[in-house]
Amino acid sequence: MKKLLLGNEALAQGAIDAGISGVYAYPGTPSTEITEYIQRSKIAKELNIHATWSVNEKTAMESALGMSYAGKRSMTVMKHVGLNVAADIFMNMSVSGINGGLVVVVADDPSMHSSQNEQDSRYYGKFAMIPMLEPSNQQEAYEITKYAFDLSEKFGLPVLIRMVTRLSHSRAGVTTGARVAQNEIKLSKNERQFQLIPMHARGRYNHLIDIQPDLKENSENSYYNKLIKGTDTSFGIITSGIAYNYLMENFEDGKCPFSILKISQYPLPKKLVKKLFDTCNKILVLEDGYPFIEEMISNFLDENKKVIGRLTGDVPRAGELNPDNIGKALGIEVIKSKEIPKVVSGRPPELCVGCGHRDLFDAINQLGKEQNTQKVFGDIGCYALGALPPFNSINTLIDMGASITMAKGAANAGIHPSIAIIGDSTFTHSGMTGLLEAVVENTQMTVIISDNSAIAMTGAQDSSASGRLVNICKGIGVKEEHLKVLTPLHKNLEENIDIIREEINYKGVSVIISQRPCVQLSKEKKDYVKHLQAVSIN
Repeated sequence: MKKLLLGNEALAQGAIDAGISGVYAYPGTPSTEITEYIQRSKIAKELNIHATWSVNEKTAMESALGMSYAGKRSMTVMKHVGLNVAADIFMNMSVSGINGGLVVVVADDPSMHSSQNEQDSRYYGKFAMIPMLEPSNQQEAYEITKYAFDLSEKFGLPVLIRMVTRLSHSRAGVTTGARVAQNEIKLSKNERQFQLIPMHARGRYNHLIDIQPDLKENSENSYYNKLIKGTDTSFGIITSGIAYNYLMENFEDGKCPFSILKISQYPLPKKLVKKLFDTCNKILVLEDGYPFIEEMISNFLDENKKVIGRLTGDVPRAGELNPDNIGKALGIEVIKSKEIPKVVSGRPPELCVGCGHRDLFDAINQLGKEQNTQKVFGDIGCYALGALPPFNSINTLIDMGASITMAKGAANAGIHPSIAIIGDSTFTHSGMTGLLEAVVENTQMTVIISDNSAIAMTGAQDSSASGRLVNICKGIGVKEEHLKVLTPLHKNLEENIDIIREEINYKGVSVIISQRPCVQLSKEKKDYVKHLQAVSIN
């Protein structure tokens, strides 16, 4: 059957057809559509595939490992910065290994379209010493996902699939194949495998080291690593993932005169690299992300300095690759297209009309005029746009949950008022521990949870915090008399300013929950979350 699919959707269909029993994920662009596709899939529902959003990436990956422990196939999905959150379990399960096939999908975001950095997840895979796969097109995304589960079970290791923004969010025709039945529950024969106390972990780590030659040999012979011989020896090209597509777009007939080593499976196939190296005058490395391959081959082969790429400046060091900058590196004349009309270019994102965050920022800004030293520590979510004009309300944006802990550190340094703004989903993702730390020390600071009852920035997915925030804060230890709820509406502006002013002057931890459902939610969903909120307050 042929379907028109996003790269993310092709990967998701590949996972369904590979016989997964569960997908565990936290929304994050550019990875979100993978889980959403499975959530919408009629077949996935019939097969009872678990597809509920997790609270964060760490809990997602740990849950996926739990399903693998039971012998079932599972997948965990996140964006690149989410892998930082899950790094603890990621590194440890490479040592424990897996039982049922386990695939970790990470979508990187070169050019930072919706991210804080350009982090390349291949370094994590190398660090963990596990197999990695990097599809170059939508068809490969489908096929490589099915292959990844077989590879995982063959070596007893998690497998990392790396996607990038352009592949995740572009469409192509994908031919799907037969679906594999889900695994039955079957526990590991090694009862000590998942007990990573030092006496057991040492043996598991030695096993991981011992199978590295097998992983390398498998990569050398992988169908997904291909050496395509050309007639022009002036260049040899090593390319990975979507960069292969960008390269081929420079040749109308689809025939590149240069020899190409197309890499989609790691560890790096060094024998194939050496074959290319020995037959070409110069090697051009094309990879969307960091100079991962370029660094490795420069270290073990490049005595004559014949490798060029991002490190040498022959292709841009930062941002995405594209057919034009690759063509320029090859000496091909690039024909500039017409300039993008100003009416559609350079438009920064903005908060929706009627968004509750707007009214909250109005209150904070008016209060800020009274407080010359007021600093507002922001977080990741729609409200991050409060750092931009016309609001200019937020002073910092670093990572998920950092608003509370940075505000605490600033308060410890003597900043007053020290205010943290965090969303409801980000709070349950990674803000609760920071609030606990502030409560333990009774730090003079105010935490404002801007609750729109959705993971709004990535498409209004369900928030784990809905109807639970008041009880969570009480449970953490926030004093009830300094746990306030307000409604961010213009008519309530003066009342809301009074509430915030009173709490920032309290010599301890105060929490204000600014509650108003996202304007993008349906009426039914808004009514439901309002009901949950009312129950929690009462």
